[in-house]
Amino acid sequence: MITFSEAQLMAWLSPILWPFLRVLAVFTVAPVFSMRAIPMRLKIGLAFLVAVCAQGVLVDQPVISVNGPAALGAVAQQVAVGLAIGFSVRLVFAAVELAGEIIGLQMGLNFASFFDPASNAQISAVARFFWHMALLLFIVINGHLLILMAVVKSFDRFPVDGNFLQALGQMRLYELGSSLFSSALWIALPMIALLLFVNLTLGIISRVAPQMNIYAVGFPVTLNVGMLGIAATLPLLEQPVLALMQQAVDLFAAQR
Repeated sequence: MITFSEAQLMAWLSPILWPFLRVLAVFTVAPVFSMRAIPMRLKIGLAFLVAVCAQGVLVDQPVISVNGPAALGAVAQQVAVGLAIGFSVRLVFAAVELAGEIIGLQMGLNFASFFDPASNAQISAVARFFWHMALLLFIVINGHLLILMAVVKSFDRFPVDGNFLQALGQMRLYELGSSLFSSALWIALPMIALLLFVNLTLGIISRVAPQMNIYAVGFPVTLNVGMLGIAATLPLLEQPVLALMQQAVDLFAAQR
């Protein structure tokens, strides 16, 4: 009869258990992976598959007993790091969405808002359009693979040691948060300048021809110029999204 001791079972399961928890935490928050259309069973199976495939890269993982005092801290550490990785990627989409809100405000389309069940909040049509464009760009640039690479690299900087508070202290998510507003303005700045020029032109026309109803003429002009401007500046979305994604991945890479 073949028997196994608890130490042998933990030596086999521990290298897979902790990466599995971290990857599963990422899948509950990260874009694309956290969509409601993806069943939870598929997320669990995919997280287990990623944890198994990453064993060739994750070497010298500590063996922490599930019944030991460090198990609770290890679980909290994996969940915290995984949620932080997913949240950092969500900040990239938040920057693009903020840029869409600013552009929609300049175009006068902020009244065209609807309820977003994903965020449980009102979102403008322009911001939603930019969010979908960022999602398509995220898939094109293999952003899902960048997330998995960030998870694997995070084990070099945040090894499985059960030190939950130390992992929280080493995270620098505030650096990515400070880049959110600058990147949003970077994306929206061409449209802000274009629509500002249009509004200044309409203001001059209203002074030259006071009899013209500038409110009836201004909104269609601003709307059409805004649509053409979005179509012209949409290719510029790639560079700031790539820069934010790389910054998000570098936050969890080991410092050399």
